[in-house]
Amino acid sequence: MRGLLALGCIALLSGCASSNATRDPSDPWEGVNRPFYNFNDAIDRNFFTPIAKGYVKVTPQPVRSGVTKFFDNVSYLNVIANDLLQGKLGDFASDTGRFVVNSTVGVGGLFDPATGLGMPAHDEDLGQTIGKWGAGEGRYMVLPLMGPNSLRDLPNIGSAMALNPLTYLNPVVTIPLGAINAINARANLLEASNIRDQAALDPYTFVREAYRQQREFKIYDGNPPTDDIDDYIDQDEAESAADDAAVLKVY
Repeated sequence: MRGLLALGCIALLSGCASSNATRDPSDPWEGVNRPFYNFNDAIDRNFFTPIAKGYVKVTPQPVRSGVTKFFDNVSYLNVIANDLLQGKLGDFASDTGRFVVNSTVGVGGLFDPATGLGMPAHDEDLGQTIGKWGAGEGRYMVLPLMGPNSLRDLPNIGSAMALNPLTYLNPVVTIPLGAINAINARANLLEASNIRDQAALDPYTFVREAYRQQREFKIYDGNPPTDDIDDYIDQDEAESAADDAAVLKVY
């Protein structure tokens, strides 16, 4: 669910790495990734998390839900475009209708009447499209202020930005909206971030594998061909951890 005009995407799931951690041949940039990972975590713990907790205390849940729906809707053109690129014509028609209904009847996306009308939300992006076209993950990377990523998923940053209408507004409008979105997104992940502190001795490895499993799960629409990572972490934990690690997207 997802991000444009980035002032920053914060990787949440980090921590001190074990000096004896086994190196993964598919993560040759680990020596650079780990410091970026810890840098992102420090910003989250000392800046975003305290602000998000304060936001939750003063903002009612219905308001936070409306904010989440608004930003999901405004970024939904990226989903629609990738439906088409993947040849999912049924989803393309449904998602186009969803965007129109929620943008109008749903007051700019603050409400979600489309789901009740039989047009459920989907989650597609350019990284998934490239994966469906047959490209491998490429090298795993942790981007400063942007979190877990890969060479295959990297183009989605530009795609999501280009297809978000907020990108083209005056910065006087875009920057405050982006700050609201970042704080609201972090608030939505306060409970999920507990996984970071409980799930693994090496949070860096945990998040890397969670991110990879989640991306594979999405590329294959919930039916990946292998379960190589399943012994390491179950799917529910993978989705929560990877979402926690990859969001706080500022529009």
